[in-house]
Parts: sequence; C-alpha cells; structure tokens
Amino acid sequence: MKSKKKVNIPLDEYINLSLYDKKNGYYIKKNPFDKKSDFITAPNISRLFSEMIAVWILNFWESLGSPKNFNLIELGSGNGEMMKILIESFKNFPIFLKSCNIIIHEKSPLLKKIQKKKLSGNRVIWLSNLKKIKKKPTIFVANEFFDSIAIKQFIKLNNSWFERFVNIENKNKAFFFDKKINMKNFEKKIHFQISSRQNFVEYSETGIDYLKIISKVIKKNNGGALIIDYGYFDDKMKNTLQAVSNHRYSDVLKNMGKCDITHNINFRLFKKIIKNINGLKELTTTQRDFLIQIGIKKRAEIISKNLSFLKKADIYYRLNRLIDEKQMGNLFKVMIIKNKNNKFRLGFENV
Repeated sequence: MKSKKKVNIPLDEYINLSLYDKKNGYYIKKNPFDKKSDFITAPNISRLFSEMIAVWILNFWESLGSPKNFNLIELGSGNGEMMKILIESFKNFPIFLKSCNIIIHEKSPLLKKIQKKKLSGNRVIWLSNLKKIKKKPTIFVANEFFDSIAIKQFIKLNNSWFERFVNIENKNKAFFFDKKINMKNFEKKIHFQISSRQNFVEYSETGIDYLKIISKVIKKNNGGALIIDYGYFDDKMKNTLQAVSNHRYSDVLKNMGKCDITHNINFRLFKKIIKNINGLKELTTTQRDFLIQIGIKKRAEIISKNLSFLKKADIYYRLNRLIDEKQMGNLFKVMIIKNKNNKFRLGFENV
C-alpha cells in the first residue's frame, strides 16, 4: 500500500522541495548562472570583487601566522567563477597556494558539475560533510550562501504563536496557512530564545546549524569566516521571503521549482549566536565599506589606466553596482568571525 503524500508542509520543507527536490528542484535541474539566468551574483558582475576577496584571504592567512597547511573552504560556489579568480590571484603567491587545501562545499549536483568543468586542472576537493573537515586552520568564505537556505516563519497573534505552512495538494494552487504551535518547545529544541520582543520570526535551522559548525571549527582549529550576503541589522525581524525569476520578483507559491527562493539575513541574530560561543568575535560592515577599505577603487583605477573609454566605462559601471549605496553597497553586509585574540581588521576598520 502506497503511503499518502503530505499535502500540508512547513514553509522550510516547501522551500527545500522547490529548490532541491531530486526530480524538479530549481538547483537540481537548472543552471541559474547561464545566459538565461534568473539572477546575478557579485563575482559574475566584476572580477574586481573576487580579487578583493583574494586580497582579504591572503592578509587573513598572514594574521594566522601563515600556516604551512590550512583549509580554504568556499560554501556554495555557484558557477565557480569566484574560486576561479581566487586561484588565478593565488598563483602570484606560490607559498600560500602550496600551503592551501582548496575545498568547495556544494549541495547541487548540477552546479558541482559546472564547477568541476570550470576549475579543471586545479587542485580542488569537493566536500559534502563539513563535519569531516581535517583538523587544520580553516578559512571559510560564504558569498550569498546563507540566503538560499530554507527558513521557517512564525507569526504572533493574540499572544499565541503560529507556524507558517503551505498546502501543496494542488501545486498550481498552493496556499499559505498558519498552524498554532508551542514556541517554548521550539526554542528548547534550538537551544535559543528567539521570540523575545518579536511579533514575527524568520529562522533557518539549517542555516544556524551551518553557522555553529563553522564557529566550532574556527574555535577548535583556528581560522575565520567571511560571510557576505544581503541582510539587515534591525532588532525587529520582518518577512523577507522572496522568489526571483528572470531578474524579477516572483510569487513564492507559483512555478514551484522554477524560481529561486531566498530571504534576507538577520545579521543581528547571527551576532547573538556568535556572542554565545565563548572565545569568538565577529565584526560586521557593509559591502561598500568592506570593498573600498580593501582597495577596490584603486584596483579599478590601475586596471583601467590604458583602456579605451568604453572599456573603462564598463569597469566603473560594474564597480558602481558593487559599491553604490542604492545598489549592492548597503544592501549587502559583510561579517568576519574569528578568534578573540586575533586583532585582524582589514575591511572592518570603521566598525
């Protein structure tokens, strides 16, 4: 006798189905970075972005004492463009490159295939389980990784908490509904009081698990993490769930498996999680300030010096997309996680 398929599922389960279902998941059957892409990430806007990340990594490695054997792990490598440019940059620093174990953590088999093709000929390892990281100093880089991890949503009405569910009995007519829950039981499960002073909560169990795993590795083995994502600092959480298709916002419940589903990171929540881990420290700034402090404007000036007007204009147009306050500059935040005794502040001098 066949088991009945669930038709009422929590929001995070719906997102996982939509993005990673083995047959119809968005990241399983579609390359979101091809010519008909639905969105574009910073490494694909300008190589200047990845070059600045390379500068930051090299300097951070030095702050760790230039270990002769360390891990560099990119979480969610997309189409592999950033890692490609990182490796190209590192080839100018042979001692660093020789010391570095380059690792990619990627969930999508399709993207993994694309990455392997783009990075062929380079010494790169793909690791599916971060708990199997070898005990060495480790630098994590996560650009637009956390926003694509499924979230739960909770709503407070008349002093009672409800969890957001989705009815998928008819996938073309899916709809939200809210189910009463015991919030204290959920908070016991996650070992964190999240509902205090909130009327609305977005929480990614998987995302926070990743954050805790990364933090434990840094604390145990020494190292750090650079997290770049769109997000906000507000105390009050808000509904940031969104779907994107063909560079436009789409209905989360329509076209299941055909659009990317993301959310904005609440960096204040990330700060609280890190604060609860003894021995670690975080600093957070905007993408604009981070890139400018590392020297992205100076780099643009150098590479455009002898170029034609059109090529120079293209470089500065792309640079502007990355750092303009009304584009990615302020929307995207950058967080470093490191051991408290490490005084390294490159990119975070104004924090």
